[in-house]
Amino acid sequence: MKTVQISLNSIDKVKSFVNDITKFDVDFDLVSGRYVIDAKSIMGIFSLDLSKPIDLNIHAENDIETILSVLKPYIVE
Repeated sequence: MKTVQISLNSIDKVKSFVNDITKFDVDFDLVSGRYVIDAKSIMGIFSLDLSKPIDLNIHAENDIETILSVLKPYIVE
């Protein structure tokens, strides 16, 4: 598992993020405080506080580099 911080501070960013990660047959969780939601759920994402960066847990053994390259626009350095 790999964890990165991402920023989803606009509706368009949320839509494109969900479209990007649904291409992978891997589980993604967003963690904000004590809430953990499926990152492929647009409704779930909008239930979180999107004003600050959120932790994204990527449950993948392989293809981490490919996934990270697709997620680059959302990752907070």
